[in-house]
Amino acid sequence: MLALMIADDDYSSRTRLSGLLTEAGYDVFTTHSASHTIEVILKDVAKVLILGGSIDGVSALDLIPVLKKLNSDLKVIIASEELSTPMLRRLREEGIFYYLMKPVGNDDTEEVKSVVECAFRVLLAEGDSRVSAMERNFNPIKSTERR
Repeated sequence: MLALMIADDDYSSRTRLSGLLTEAGYDVFTTHSASHTIEVILKDVAKVLILGGSIDGVSALDLIPVLKKLNSDLKVIIASEELSTPMLRRLREEGIFYYLMKPVGNDDTEEVKSVVECAFRVLLAEGDSRVSAMERNFNPIKSTERR
């Protein structure tokens, strides 16, 4: 199963995103701890990380370089309130995959699912050998369609 981690200080945001992505067919880990985030990335359990603006008192801007050194292929999606242009520029320089405004309504959920699916597709296109044959055939958007 495709595994991702949600790391954020905001409990309600973690819970909401986790429910949404679990329902879409992903294996989701959640945490509010920077050390747990580092441990999961070190063990290469999650290939995609949704990271809040800060976690455990550590800003995303400070944490991303550490995480990218541990796993340069990690796809980091920042889910945060509105960021300033200079801050967003710095995050992009650190190698984030995507900046996502924290979802607040049902209209925002499709963007979250699309971005996560895209991150996994990029990993596949890059030839991530850790993605199994089962994962290669996984299509979360197709599996959640209502007919």
